[in-house]
Amino acid sequence: GVEHFGIVLLDTKHRVLRIRVLSIGTLDSTPVHPRDVFREAARGGAAAIVLFHNHPSGDPVPSTEDVKLTRRVVEAGELMGIPVLDHVILSEVRFCSMKAHMSTLADALDGAGARTTEDG
Repeated sequence: GVEHFGIVLLDTKHRVLRIRVLSIGTLDSTPVHPRDVFREAARGGAAAIVLFHNHPSGDPVPSTEDVKLTRRVVEAGELMGIPVLDHVILSEVRFCSMKAHMSTLADALDGAGARTTEDG
């Protein structure tokens, strides 16, 4: 498999408006830029968003690059007025919510504290 990166567009009550895959990459990365994230969010009328991508390796713990990208997107969201509520990394049987397992999305550069959750 390859990495897919997408966003969930949410309304003001955090109900799902739309789910969009923004990028399909390689075995271990997928290119995405904050401008693409917020172009889609603005076009879809999102009040907030959740980021998601998969790790085909089976290990959903965020990489350093995942954390750096999340920080850039969170900062852009603050400027745009469209908050990023979470970044969820999926594998075939597990997932990692960066919000649930890190002190804050914006300052979690080292990935410390990330834990995964077993499905079921």
